[in-house]
Amino acid sequence: MSDLLIKDLRSCAPGLAVKAMEAFDLTLRGTEIVVMNGPSGSGKSLLLRAIADLDPSSGDVWLGNEARVSMKAHEWRKRVCYLPTESAWWFETVGAHFPNSDIDCLKKLGFDSDVLSWEISRISSGEKQRLALARCLIRSPEVLLLDEPTATLDEARTLLVEELVADYSKRRNAPVLWVSHNRKQMERISKRVIRIHADGSIEVAQL
Repeated sequence: MSDLLIKDLRSCAPGLAVKAMEAFDLTLRGTEIVVMNGPSGSGKSLLLRAIADLDPSSGDVWLGNEARVSMKAHEWRKRVCYLPTESAWWFETVGAHFPNSDIDCLKKLGFDSDVLSWEISRISSGEKQRLALARCLIRSPEVLLLDEPTATLDEARTLLVEELVADYSKRRNAPVLWVSHNRKQMERISKRVIRIHADGSIEVAQL
């Protein structure tokens, strides 16, 4: 089991956050899903990117007893996977992004096996979100940082994603930090919420 410890994490470089964010401490235990919400521009995505070591930050982030600063950035990101709202695609077909494809994972997200032959240019934003999640999970990360992974999905597919992430978290003892604006979803998947307010203050509360 790998806990994620965030200690005094806040912006220190001009490009990291639009608004200065309050320092805070947080521990995510293995198998725990914690949701994060707040108004647009409050810094939710920037905070996830900082935890993933994609943007500079002050403070410490630990995975179990290993500090982020003790690892090379690419090694940290393999273990702490950040899934943005809009993912990048660099090959023409879906299958080219899944050299060791987990068909079972794709099926759990509502896809048939022929999805691997689909052209990226023809798939919808919702299909891209589900495929990006599958691409993330097949790397077997120890922590998931999910930035509104169901924002463009209907209710049925949203529930598929929630079930898959919860199952992955339990099987792999992987904590999850999940950005969501859906109150019902927040109550389904988590017991704690991180609220980032417009003034940059941060509140950690029970749902």
